[in-house]
Amino acid sequence: MAVSRAPETESELLSRAHALAGLTLAELGQRLGVPVPADLTRAKGWFGQALERALGATASSRAAPDFEALGVELKTLPVGAKGVPCESTFVCTIDLSRIGDVDWTTSLVRKKLARVLWAPVEGARDIPVPARRIGTALLWSPSADDEDALRFDWEELAGIIGRGDVENLTGHLGRHLQVRPKAASSRSRRRGVDGEGASFAALPRGFYLRASFTARILAERFGAPGSNAGDQYGV
Repeated sequence: MAVSRAPETESELLSRAHALAGLTLAELGQRLGVPVPADLTRAKGWFGQALERALGATASSRAAPDFEALGVELKTLPVGAKGVPCESTFVCTIDLSRIGDVDWTTSLVRKKLARVLWAPVEGARDIPVPARRIGTALLWSPSADDEDALRFDWEELAGIIGRGDVENLTGHLGRHLQVRPKAASSRSRRRGVDGEGASFAALPRGFYLRASFTARILAERFGAPGSNAGDQYGV
């Protein structure tokens, strides 16, 4: 059932996403003709990649919204047994050597979060991966208050990196947005710039949304977290 044609409207995209609600990952894999991993530890991106294929995403690995013509980014959201997100959500990688020359209005974070298709999926570890069910997707854009809050965090975090203090950043900084290592291996390195302007090899970093922020998005759409994530999100 691989969808090769990109959706032409948001309504078409949302209709495709809603048609997947209630399917298990095994059923999604069967439709796409791809095997489902038994463990996501080494295949964390499997569900997102499967959804991109099923929904007709076009951006691949480029620094652009997944559905370029629509300006919509796809973000998967594993939720626990009570309907609360299990983890923070990756937004984008950080160009450590250039972020000091970027402002919020032109930042990749703002571009990625301008319009998001959130796709909940059961993420409780006691549910076998193939048996986990897909929830009801929703389209979201940040409110003015959301954008102000994200901008505040981004400017604080980007300023620290731009001043050459990336090595002093911890995941505790930022109320809604945080910076965390983003690398397949601890040996991975990217070009960073220190406080004196000298280059050095730094661990790659990425911007992440805290789970408390995405939990509020779900609560605004589906109501307060309940006792059953499946019922909560329409699966």
